[in-house]
Amino acid sequence: MQTYPIKFQPILKEKIWGGEKLATLLNKSSTSNNIGESWEISGVKENVSTVSNGIYKGLTLNELIKTYKSEFLGVSNSNTFGENFPLLIKFLDAKTNLSVQVHPDDEMAKEHHQSFGKTEMWYIMDSDNNAEIVLGLKNDDVDKSVLADINATNIDAIFNTEKVKQGDSYFIPAGKIHAIGAGVLAAEIQQTSDITYRVYDWDRIDADGVQRELHTKLAQEATKTFTSNGKRNYQLSDKETCNLVNCDFFTTNIFEVKGTEYKDYNNLDSFVIFMCVEGAVEINVDNSSESIKMGETILIPANTKEVVFNAQQAKLLEVYIQ
Repeated sequence: MQTYPIKFQPILKEKIWGGEKLATLLNKSSTSNNIGESWEISGVKENVSTVSNGIYKGLTLNELIKTYKSEFLGVSNSNTFGENFPLLIKFLDAKTNLSVQVHPDDEMAKEHHQSFGKTEMWYIMDSDNNAEIVLGLKNDDVDKSVLADINATNIDAIFNTEKVKQGDSYFIPAGKIHAIGAGVLAAEIQQTSDITYRVYDWDRIDADGVQRELHTKLAQEATKTFTSNGKRNYQLSDKETCNLVNCDFFTTNIFEVKGTEYKDYNNLDSFVIFMCVEGAVEINVDNSSESIKMGETILIPANTKEVVFNAQQAKLLEVYIQ
């Protein structure tokens, strides 16, 4: 497989809670005023990403995996996932609150949907003043049975909320109640799954005047309690890579590029994804280069040995499976 920085065509999703920031701040090509998600790299059925640059332009993600297997995914990933891409990479813009929701773990997802579960993480790229997220139940005394009777008068007593700001990072394992709040722009890394159980949708109605379906019984079964809120407290230093999440499903790090930086991937058995969350950067692999700016994403295949970065100033999320 020829190694170079591979870009994919974003798949934009209109959402009832979406806004304009994906277009105005991240330069996604859309005139819609309710784009909620940009699926940057996806192997989800009927939403498979297509290469937008280089010699593989026009090929789908699945075609690359089928043709190049471990050269693209890595030996371990190829053995584990076969021809399935294991991650779904997104940017999200919440003009209004997302539904309060929960995702099943692998065991439950396989039983009910023949699918992977959904563990994810968020990196906050931008937020309005006093923007919040819902993260978990209020405390251990909250019984899951209350999820069947949530309304505007009791929601504050049931769910934990946290104010967020740019640079915050949160880990959301399967089973944790959560919701991105109004005014938040985030990068999201997750298992390949589109299974969501809605618990509460703020009593809103869609364009047809109908409330969206809730999935109370499944949500009660899926919900777990956690001692940690999942926030990663970190201090990013020059010339250092800082870990944000290290779990069974993915590793996510953050690093800053000022000038020229090098990364050696000789000992990593995985593809690597870079999400630009600040600034702009040129990425060089085997005499091929590609520039990305805030809100853009690149993948390098598993057979990549070294990557060179050049930027005046940029921050990148580095995502792989180990």
